[in-house]
Amino acid sequence: MTGIGRAAAIALVGVAGRRIEVEAHLTSQLPAFSIIGLPDTSLGEARERVRAAAANAGCPLPARRITVNLTPAAIPKRGSGFDLAIAMAVLAAAEVAPRVSERVVYIGELGLDGRLRPVAGVIPMLLAARDSGAERVVLPIGNLDEARVVGGVSVHGTDSLRAAAIDAGALLPDVEVRAVLPTAAPPDDRPVAELSDVIGNPIGVRAVIAAAAGGHHALLLGPPGAGKTMLAERLPGLLPDLDDEAALEVAAVRSVAGHGSASWTTRPPWEAPHHSASAIALIGGGSGVIRPGAVSRATRGVLFLDESGSTKRGHRKLSSSHGHPSASSALLPSVSHHGRVRLYRPARARATAGRGSRGLAGRAGVHR
Repeated sequence: MTGIGRAAAIALVGVAGRRIEVEAHLTSQLPAFSIIGLPDTSLGEARERVRAAAANAGCPLPARRITVNLTPAAIPKRGSGFDLAIAMAVLAAAEVAPRVSERVVYIGELGLDGRLRPVAGVIPMLLAARDSGAERVVLPIGNLDEARVVGGVSVHGTDSLRAAAIDAGALLPDVEVRAVLPTAAPPDDRPVAELSDVIGNPIGVRAVIAAAAGGHHALLLGPPGAGKTMLAERLPGLLPDLDDEAALEVAAVRSVAGHGSASWTTRPPWEAPHHSASAIALIGGGSGVIRPGAVSRATRGVLFLDESGSTKRGHRKLSSSHGHPSASSALLPSVSHHGRVRLYRPARARATAGRGSRGLAGRAGVHR
């Protein structure tokens, strides 16, 4: 006897999502569990999490050979957010949960006790599910607050694999479990810096106002104590609130960065990395799951590079590769929501000259 079950999941590549079809095939051979379709190590370990979670949820996997295929196979799949989709596809193949469908996207990590754990990057996952025509998205209750900012798709929160199986038609008694909730993010109650706090320095004030009004970049030069950082910190307060489209783009980046329910904001972001930060910390990257750097997190907001003349050797190589020394030219990355990065010189930047430390304040916009 053979059986095939299908569900859907979302694979993240940077801050862009791609819908993945999860197929589970059961055959009457020696019991085994294999996952194919370019999974990484953490996803390959899903077979142990799914088997233990299903047993503790009251719907153990059948003692048959189970093959799970993640298609398209050419797209790398990373992370534990596929656990729920894999489990539901197997239960559908075993005819335990008959209402599981490839039109329903399942997101979530499974614990060994069968409870669902929240995952990072839910907002871009929901955007990808909506754009691909998914009818419904099932995800952990811990991600429900974060998911409410995305409209146009039906979202259902669940606390366990057992509850998800019952929702898909499994004939199991309902059992109350304690949901796994994310750690509450500390409130951002920093007061907005006002430009009226600056006394004097009319040229610097005029330059900051021009940068805010026209979306320009600004190079601030001067000795220590001249007020470069003070001026730059007041640039976000001059910018208007983000519209819904821009706020959703910012929320997608913050969601991948792990901000959870605090991902949504209507204020332009502010990023001020230390001058000794590595290229990965600035641009983003990492092994396995790609994490956004300061440049990406500053999308639609302000990226402030203080002491830009003191950057590491690698940063100077990056600048010199474009034909400009890092101490005298200002290269500012601009990141779109597709994750592409371009480097370009600031447009019509106003500067005040002087010896000493240097600071760079630029508005990180979307370059299409």
